Amino acid sequence: MSDTYVLEGQLRERVGKGAARELRRNAMVPAVIYGDKKDPVSIALPYKELAMKIHGGGFMTTVASIKVDGEEYRVLPKDYQLHPVRDFIQHVDFLRVSKKTVVTVEIPVVFLNDETCPGLKKGGVLNVVRFTVEVNVPADSIPENFEIDLNPFDLGDSINISSVTLPEGVEPTITDRDFTIATIAAPAGLKSEESEDEGAPEAPETEIIGEKKEEGEE
Repeated sequence: MSDTYVLEGQLRERVGKGAARELRRNAMVPAVIYGDKKDPVSIALPYKELAMKIHGGGFMTTVASIKVDGEEYRVLPKDYQLHPVRDFIQHVDFLRVSKKTVVTVEIPVVFLNDETCPGLKKGGVLNVVRFTVEVNVPADSIPENFEIDLNPFDLGDSINISSVTLPEGVEPTITDRDFTIATIAAPAGLKSEESEDEGAPEAPETEIIGEKKEEGEE
């Protein structure tokens, strides 16, 4: 599970585009805390601290504590908007969470032991189908990532969700099939050689027969 962190914020007295632009000019980011059957709370957070968390990795899967005017909110980031051109943070949405809250998040997949994987040592290629896996999980038990050991896999093998040891309480949102996360694909050169071998017909046996000479010919 990722470590939690604390952000210090302030209540927003005004909302709307004009108020949001003024906050951004003052190096603050407008945000809102909602959920848990309570009224939304409009807040502002320091741009620098927030940007460090967003770009530091794991932002969307890490529970945070936000302190505002003496009150503390346990939250999980649900969305954030970036400026389409200048790429700065424009707004963040946070969901209130408790020990009983179950959330849907995407967990990154990490592959281990690629140096000793039999299929990769033979020249195979790791073809990643899913870089993240969407799961339902208690908010207090969100794993940082899913680790997959590549040691058991050879050329042509598929790595499915059944190959992942999921922590207790973590369930994939896809439940109707053993979906693929990655495959160990044969290298292009090997595929080409196999295709040629399979597709080429066997050469027929030939018998060389000399020309029949007419009677009297030498």
